[in-house]
Amino acid sequence: MNSWGRMDYESESLFDSITDDARSGYRLQRLELFNWGTLDGRVWSLKLDGRNSLVTGDIGSGKTTLVDAVTTLLVPPHRVAYNKAAGAQNRERMLRSYVLGYYKTERGDTGTAHPVALRDRSSYTVIVGVFRNEDHQKTVSLAEVFWVTETRNQPERFFAAAERDLAISQDFADFGADIGELRKRLQADGVDVFASFPPYGAWFRRRFGIEDEQAMDLFHQTVSMKSVGNLTDFVRDHMLEPFDAETRITALIDHFDDLNRAHEAVLIAKRQVELLVPLVADCNAHEELSSEVERMRRCREALRGYFASLKIGLLDTRLAELDKRWCRENRRVERLATRRNDERRQVEALRQAITENGGDRIERLAEDIRRLEGERDRRAGKAERYRNLIRSVDESPASTETEFLVQRERLVHLEVNLTERSDQLHGQLVEDTVKVRQGREELVGLDREIESLKSRRSNIPARQVTLRELLCKALGIDESELPFVGELLQVRDDERGWEGAAERVLRNFGLALLVADVRYAAVAAYVDKTHLKGRLVYFRVRDQEAGDYPSLHRDSLVRKLS
Repeated sequence: MNSWGRMDYESESLFDSITDDARSGYRLQRLELFNWGTLDGRVWSLKLDGRNSLVTGDIGSGKTTLVDAVTTLLVPPHRVAYNKAAGAQNRERMLRSYVLGYYKTERGDTGTAHPVALRDRSSYTVIVGVFRNEDHQKTVSLAEVFWVTETRNQPERFFAAAERDLAISQDFADFGADIGELRKRLQADGVDVFASFPPYGAWFRRRFGIEDEQAMDLFHQTVSMKSVGNLTDFVRDHMLEPFDAETRITALIDHFDDLNRAHEAVLIAKRQVELLVPLVADCNAHEELSSEVERMRRCREALRGYFASLKIGLLDTRLAELDKRWCRENRRVERLATRRNDERRQVEALRQAITENGGDRIERLAEDIRRLEGERDRRAGKAERYRNLIRSVDESPASTETEFLVQRERLVHLEVNLTERSDQLHGQLVEDTVKVRQGREELVGLDREIESLKSRRSNIPARQVTLRELLCKALGIDESELPFVGELLQVRDDERGWEGAAERVLRNFGLALLVADVRYAAVAAYVDKTHLKGRLVYFRVRDQEAGDYPSLHRDSLVRKLS
């Protein structure tokens, strides 16, 4: 930009430094614009290097376009008033005019003026601002991306922010025609993407150290300020926090009321204390009496332990006496045991003497006799058991060893045959048991069906009747409103011979329910959502006039029914 000429956006340095201060905090290093207003077709870069700069130029050269771009980056969308710095009306410029690039108006055949745009809906707009803090050597980049859709009048947008240097040519280009792909690529590169301004504004205010949103409102007012009518009102409205005096006064009055009530409560408490002094004296006397009663109660309860201690002393004395008696009896037992041992030694000596004089042979013979008698009794028992068992299989007891061996071989074959026969009988028993159980179950089912048929006028199976009962109970319908076809048909009295055949032909039709038109929707809904555990057929009966019956054969089944 020349000192006093029009803006030259292609020059390397667009602003000359006016002051060279310490440049503390985050300051605007570079502003990049793509398809913003009349800046069309390529990336326009304004390098400020964090210095205070002067923007000057002719009317319409784009000074306000740059200011509105910075305002769009930092101020909530609902507060932005475009071209206000130039003293324009509120609706002279809008976000849509900047995104589509309105640069003039034309009048059509009807004489109505309409704006002419540099760009169509297939384009997009990007604003990037790079801020740097020289003290902390940190860089923060803010960006907004706009595009126009067919469904909305105002452009769509999303916000992006990163703690590094962003550039339109590197980070916001070559992504195709889908803005969603640009979002994904930015997120993959570590850039924070926001769909609305509040989280985006909170993000950059936290990095810039801006504690209150009112600071951004003051920024917007000063950036777009053309003149100040009343400095006092400006400072009060935009630089000072609002002060709600009425609320504070109300709070003071409420606080005074609280203190007054507290004072009255203290006076009431003092009066209550004066009235309670005699009661406290009575309570103290009651407490002393209660303590005395408690002491007496403990003394009474201690009597049990006292008498228990006396009983322990008496028992100890008794145990000492019993101990002395036990000692006396124990010495007597020891004397008797000594005497018994002496007598046993005498008996052993006598046995030894008998043995030495031939008595051991007599003892051995007596032992053999006892052993052989036991063997005789054992063999006699086994012989008796053999005779009883052999007779049970229609055999005679063997009298010789040869006969016994032949008989044993014959019995081995008989045992094998009997085992096979036993297995066959056991399998037959299992099969017969299963058949009996199945027969009993069928009998029970038939008994139930018979009992159900006795209680009904029709031959409809009990299962179908139960399904209808459950259906009618769930829907609150009387069973007479849902008859079975079989309940409405019967064989004519003069055609009873055809009753069996008719029942077999019409069985499936007779088990179907007839549902009136008004009940059909509820019945169908219940059947669809309920597991019936069975088959239920139902027909919808519509309200309509009966037509002419077709001509029937003289032996038609219809003629045999009423």
